[in-house]
Amino acid sequence: MADRKNDNTDKRGFASMDPEKRRQIASEGGRAAHESGHAHEFDSQEAREAGRKGGEAVSQNREHMSEIGRKGGEAVSRDREHMSEIGREGGRHSHGGRGGSDSSDSDSGADNFAEDQEKAREAGRKGGSK
Repeated sequence: MADRKNDNTDKRGFASMDPEKRRQIASEGGRAAHESGHAHEFDSQEAREAGRKGGEAVSQNREHMSEIGRKGGEAVSRDREHMSEIGREGGRHSHGGRGGSDSSDSDSGADNFAEDQEKAREAGRKGGSK
């Protein structure tokens, strides 16, 4: 055994199997665990916590988050009717109520901005469709 290598080039056991065979064996193990009642099943609180942790981990990747935002913006901007409405609403607020609206529309615009953000989020979740 003195001539045995320690560089992980030995192909023995599970590591030597092709990926499909490993998946098959792992699948059988998972099925057996569920059938015997030994498999862990997440309750809603555990699932929520796992999702929160995953979201935190993903959001640390600024490049990935930037790509998500870019795709959402592109999807929303393809909706010409929606973009037109945003332009009309923005024009009313940025010009002190001018632009065909009555004086009740001349508030700060914060409410409409929040509504537009929610519309954009919703469109992103739906893949850009209304």
